[in-house]
Amino acid sequence: MRILPSFLFLIVATPFAQSQAATPAPVPCSTPEYRQFDFWLGDWDVSVAGKTGGHNHITSEYGGCVLQEHWTGSGGSVGSSFNIYDPVRKVWHQTWVDNGGTLLEIEGGMKDGSMVMTGEQLQPDGKKLLNRITWTP
Repeated sequence: MRILPSFLFLIVATPFAQSQAATPAPVPCSTPEYRQFDFWLGDWDVSVAGKTGGHNHITSEYGGCVLQEHWTGSGGSVGSSFNIYDPVRKVWHQTWVDNGGTLLEIEGGMKDGSMVMTGEQLQPDGKKLLNRITWTP
């Protein structure tokens, strides 16, 4: 039986280890599409017909993959939405929930410089309500 010196094993293992280290893992949520809605980030006072409607605080979460909305309405409503770009379907998705039991799911994307999302919401009477929200920088 012939015994090989141990340094030969290191030579064989070294190229494999280097090739593994040379390919960095892709950074999640780093494509330009994930930044399309960043103009919404920040604090917003919302008014409806000149009257105070509430306050919105929009934050970037989970390493820049998600925009989270934190809503406080002047009438006591509170709610939150999670907004994420789906690279497989190439659409933005929002799921909204609030203290009134509302669930709203809308989808869309950039159109003529604005973020536009739509979705149907089933009403208690069985009818469908079409929601369309447009955010313009």
